[in-house]
Amino acid sequence: MGEHIIELKNIYKKFDDQHAKAAVLNNINLYINRNEFLTLLGPSGCGKTTTLRIVGGFETPTSGDIFYLGTNINNVPPYSRNINTVFQRYALFPNMTVEQNIAFGPSLKHKSKAEIDKGIEEMLELVNLKGFNKRKITTLSGGQQQRVAVARALINKPGVLLLDEPLGALDLKLRKEMQIELKRIQIESGITFLYVTHDQEEALTMSDTIAVMNDGMIQQIGTPEMIYNEPKNAFVADFIGESNIMKAIMVKDYLVRFLDCDFECIDADFGINKDVDIVLRPEDIELLKPTEGKPTGEVVSSIFKGVHYEMRVICGDELILSHSTKYYEPGTIVSIDVRPENIQVMHVSEWSDTIIGAKRAQLRSWEDAR
Repeated sequence: MGEHIIELKNIYKKFDDQHAKAAVLNNINLYINRNEFLTLLGPSGCGKTTTLRIVGGFETPTSGDIFYLGTNINNVPPYSRNINTVFQRYALFPNMTVEQNIAFGPSLKHKSKAEIDKGIEEMLELVNLKGFNKRKITTLSGGQQQRVAVARALINKPGVLLLDEPLGALDLKLRKEMQIELKRIQIESGITFLYVTHDQEEALTMSDTIAVMNDGMIQQIGTPEMIYNEPKNAFVADFIGESNIMKAIMVKDYLVRFLDCDFECIDADFGINKDVDIVLRPEDIELLKPTEGKPTGEVVSSIFKGVHYEMRVICGDELILSHSTKYYEPGTIVSIDVRPENIQVMHVSEWSDTIIGAKRAQLRSWEDAR
């Protein structure tokens, strides 16, 4: 386990016009390791930006404590914290050149010209903008401006860099390129990144650790692989990637019943004949000939997506989404197979009925269209 550079303990935040039950943050406990890329991921209004602003000192928690390398920084102002921020709008000075923007922070700290010039060259090389020193900010592309904002934040060598949805204004292709670039910059700089986004692909691509948030609470913390493959509840399963979420019965350890069939699984300790939720990722659902699997259903949609076909199968009272390189024409009767390790069993959660209800509504729409 790495050294904790940031630690949030029992953070609670509400604004003056809110009741306690509508708190923006409700008992947030989180630590960030040195040199880690940690992403706060969740829908709009879940509290992720408020959490980031509390770390940066732009918001004060109603209660709870913030620690930097073990020292309480609740009352330390933003400019005195060893933490810098890259905002969504970058906040660059349009009347200044690239090097003047990058030099702004060190100049305020009265660093020598030689030290500032050396830092500028190091930062421009780090963000792949070598030779851009004299360029005006207004002549740069969105991706180049974003790199300048990162360079300006990193030149002071902060312990932590906060990034509040910095790729939101970029087009899709550039956003994908910048995801790779930001991860490279984080590794090469050795600085801890705390990143905020609502984009699941961004979080999965860049992060060492993801904290999924909703309703002011952290729903799950883990590696991208853990969050995707082992979601803790229906909200996480539904929010991260595409999924099939269904009600099921845990018959006994290692045996779960859904779609009116018993399937072997690798989960235990849920009890005997207990209500559970399950999640099946579309790529883990194999479509077979009717006699080769269980149960059977009818393909109602097949869409070519480039690397796979996206197919929907009506199976009993469920609409199943499957990704496969093998094509099945709509109207084909198929059977379903899922390997035990690809069935994720979860405790029933408060989001189950809402999420499963929405998927049932999709099923009714498909049935009405047939």
